[in-house]
Amino acid sequence: MSAVATPSLTERAHEIRRTVLLMCRGRGQGYAGQGLGLADLFACLYFSELRASVDRFVLSTGHSAITLFAALHQQGVYELEELCTYGMDGSRIEESPLEGTPGFEITGGSLGQGLSQAVGMALGERLRGRDSRVYCLASDGELQEGQTWEACMAAGHHKLDNLVLFVDDNRMQADGATADVMNVEPVVDKLSAFGFAARRVDANSIDDVLAALDWAREQKGRPCGLVCSNLPGKGVPSFEVYAKVHYIRAPDDVWARALEELG
Repeated sequence: MSAVATPSLTERAHEIRRTVLLMCRGRGQGYAGQGLGLADLFACLYFSELRASVDRFVLSTGHSAITLFAALHQQGVYELEELCTYGMDGSRIEESPLEGTPGFEITGGSLGQGLSQAVGMALGERLRGRDSRVYCLASDGELQEGQTWEACMAAGHHKLDNLVLFVDDNRMQADGATADVMNVEPVVDKLSAFGFAARRVDANSIDDVLAALDWAREQKGRPCGLVCSNLPGKGVPSFEVYAKVHYIRAPDDVWARALEELG
């Protein structure tokens, strides 16, 4: 019997995007823009970087859970049929899941709190002498929260080189462009000032993401910050240029066309 080929990271990212669209199609709405934009990053994390039962992932941006659900489907944690109940009454596939939902370390609905929890986890793992790394995804909009910078200050002070912060730099939030609501740049310079090894990453390039993760593992004595530039709606041309891509409500024919565009 011939061996089954392992999907490439590019194929994994494509399947994550397809699952994201199917999840939104079930109810006709959802955070498709974030799911599509972050697919490459999550493919690299869940199929190359994270060590099962060793490393921890903290999703501070709770509404980006759609991407994590889609990645966990690729790992066999969730069936597609259940994921298509995304956001429906009585479903555990919530738009911002609760702590204890398989694959989710924290309740991430209130933005700006996840990095504080990730810092605590990273410090705790170090105190226990464990070879664990803690990865946290926060949005660029969360950098408008003071608590996020308090967490950065603590991470830098404790030299948490087992902590990696991903900033979802998609340049948008619910009320408009991040720069118009409250500008947070220059993020790389600010993280560096708080004691992070920081760099910008093209999060829609798998090669760039893998190189950045390799670089992060080499840093010693300080936490890492990867500012992940990405395009909301990536892979679906009509969504890439849609002004309200932050949260899409659309009839079924729009989702059907998006799946065709994705290929």
